[in-house]
Order: sequence, then C-alpha cells, then structure tokens
Amino acid sequence: MSDKEIENTSENNKDSNNNIPYSNIGLLMDVSINVTVELGRAKLSIKDILGLGEGSIIELQKLAGEPIDLLVNGKLIAKGEVVVIDESFGVRITDIVDSVYTIANNKNNNNK
Repeated sequence: MSDKEIENTSENNKDSNNNIPYSNIGLLMDVSINVTVELGRAKLSIKDILGLGEGSIIELQKLAGEPIDLLVNGKLIAKGEVVVIDESFGVRITDIVDSVYTIANNKNNNNK
C-alpha cells in the first residue's frame, strides 16, 4: 500500500467532529480511569492533623459557591457545581477546561 493510500484510508476513518481516528476508539471504551471531584484543599501542620477528632472542622481554601474541580487521572478537565440526586451527591459540569480542547487539537494537528 502506498503512502498516499495509507493517508486516504486514515482520513476516511476519522470522526468528522474532532478528527480522532474512530476505528480503534472502541478498544478504549471499557478502560476505567480515575475521576476525582475536588471540593477544596487545606494545608495543615502535623500538630493540627494530630489534633483532629470527631466533629473537627477543616477550613478549605475555596469559598462557598466557587466551582469545584473535576479531575481525570489527576488532570483538571472541567469545573462544576455540587448537586444532590436522590440521596447522593453529583456534579453538574459548568465549564470544560480549555486545555482539554487544546491538547486534543494539538495532537490532531501533529498527526497531519
């Protein structure tokens, strides 16, 4: 198969919305990844940590009402707000982080 035929075959196997080859994407659909919802952070001394007990309150470095962070495998991908669904917590995504799109577009442009 010539380079031109390979290139044409590759182009025909791409999703028109994001130019990601979709012929192999099915292989990844069942792969589990870690999703973390980060409400906030706090920096405590060892003394303060050892003093924690039932009923202790830790003040977070995030204000009430500020968007929470949604991380996938430790990378920030979105911001959102906490919601309650029946008796469980959930996250309503309010903003996708631009770097997610930038990374995907850079990878696609480098493959051309």
